[in-house]
Amino acid sequence: QVQLVESGGGLVQSGGSLRLSCAASGRTFRSNTMGWFRQAPGKEREFVAGITWSGSSTSYADSVKGRFTISRDNAKNAVYLQMNSLRPEDTADYYCATTAFLLPTSASRYAYWGQGTQVTVSS
Repeated sequence: QVQLVESGGGLVQSGGSLRLSCAASGRTFRSNTMGWFRQAPGKEREFVAGITWSGSSTSYADSVKGRFTISRDNAKNAVYLQMNSLRPEDTADYYCATTAFLLPTSASRYAYWGQGTQVTVSS
């Protein structure tokens, strides 16, 4: 059983930055990957970035490479998403999730999800 809580979303102008946080609690030792997903109204949920708890291997969607950086703090059981050079198309609800698999990009592989945090980028 794992609980996840996201924070850090908000309204930002195009070109600005935001830092999202996800705090994990519960039985996290089988959670080999923490991932970030996003979903805009009327669209499918899409993979944004992922990181492993051991080794800090990362994976990014092509649309965010060079702009977003995922990181983690094992001692705090937390994962972060630094988002720079934000664009209006980044507007979505952002979710953190965890899985026993190593860096999957399919949402169906993730067992536990947070409640989401909204990110709005104005033009």
